[in-house]
Amino acid sequence: MNLLDSAGPLSGLKVIEFTDEIAPWAGKLLAEMGADVVRIEPIEGSKTRWYEPFLDDTPDPEQSLFFWHYNVRKRSVALDIETKTGRDLFIRLVADADILIEDQAPGKMAELGIAYDTLSQENDSLVHAAITPFGQSGPRATEPATDLTLLAGSGPAWSCGYDDHELPPIRGGGGQGYHTASHWAVISILTAIIAKEQIGRGQFIDINASAASNVSTEAASYTWLVAQETVQRQTGRHAGVRPSSPTQVQAADGRWINSGVPARQGKDFQKTYDWLVDEGLVEQFPEAPLLQLGGEREGFLNLGAISSGEDEEGAAIFAAGRAAMVLLIKSLPAYEYFTKAQERGFQCGIIYSPEEVVQDPHFAARGFPLDIEHPELGRSFTYPGVPYKFLGSPCEIKTRPPFLGEHTRDIMVSLEYSEDEIQMCIDNKYVHSP
Repeated sequence: MNLLDSAGPLSGLKVIEFTDEIAPWAGKLLAEMGADVVRIEPIEGSKTRWYEPFLDDTPDPEQSLFFWHYNVRKRSVALDIETKTGRDLFIRLVADADILIEDQAPGKMAELGIAYDTLSQENDSLVHAAITPFGQSGPRATEPATDLTLLAGSGPAWSCGYDDHELPPIRGGGGQGYHTASHWAVISILTAIIAKEQIGRGQFIDINASAASNVSTEAASYTWLVAQETVQRQTGRHAGVRPSSPTQVQAADGRWINSGVPARQGKDFQKTYDWLVDEGLVEQFPEAPLLQLGGEREGFLNLGAISSGEDEEGAAIFAAGRAAMVLLIKSLPAYEYFTKAQERGFQCGIIYSPEEVVQDPHFAARGFPLDIEHPELGRSFTYPGVPYKFLGSPCEIKTRPPFLGEHTRDIMVSLEYSEDEIQMCIDNKYVHSP
């Protein structure tokens, strides 16, 4: 496959997604990059079709905004996997696929007779990724879990929250535990696809969602393992053993800014000084000479020497850089500060609600908000688009989420089922086709 000629870097890859709640994000990521993702659902539909919120607050399995978000650009085949006919269709689908993603309980696939050992006999190039809370084996393999318990038990929740530790830790929103596992799955899947070109066969990938979250705790896990020290959560900044300076500042228009990374090398201190001059603020900043002094230094400040007290002048310069950013934020509207900071190479971010993120001009200019037509409703809706750009193989997401079993008949025809066989399957409720 020539990726440069494709409509997305994964165009040409066929994916079967047999997921419940943990792993549909993995299928979404692959679909966004151009893979043909076929979602397998029970004939009554995935339970996530009943997850709130609903369009116009009216419960309807075809109008769950939760389901829409996770299943844009996918196709749907509805079958009864508990029946032999349903399993036979599943096996034929997988035999024609490059990738299988599933999040069934450990042992369930084997119980149904569709474990990797069986499927790979029909398709030895299959890359099969199984995503479960605690992996396929081990003492916790059958332990139930939710996104909340994964984030709490694996560490990330401990690092999320506020400086006031009388307040409890906070779970990251948006299914971050499940998403983290899905990201590790996609990384592993793409690695296995590349490996297949070298070794000539696929492989089974066992994704442990708890472990995926645990290794995604920045320095928290390693700090404990190496030094037996526990990081502490801090408002809007990285958790650490020792408190760092607050970074959230209210801008002139009342919005809040995460001031991000201040000046750390000579040229950045000079840029900060010049910015104060441009805004007419230098006279209001007594520490301005320290910024000029910092501008004369070569390379980066030694933060280790600063924190240990070995470089008092460097500490004063670094503090002046932070203080200058606070003055600039307080003097400018949030978006003006954001754009001017970006132009000068400083990292920062406006604290937005999810709705405001989609409306931000920076995201709009990158084409992140995406209007997708729903002809059945006579309306279009704004979806979050692909968060990355591939210049040689741009992605296009224009297809609304599928109705339950919308593609069952067409896909069975492509697998050379006769019309009589398809109708028999529908009549006997082995499959569902609207």
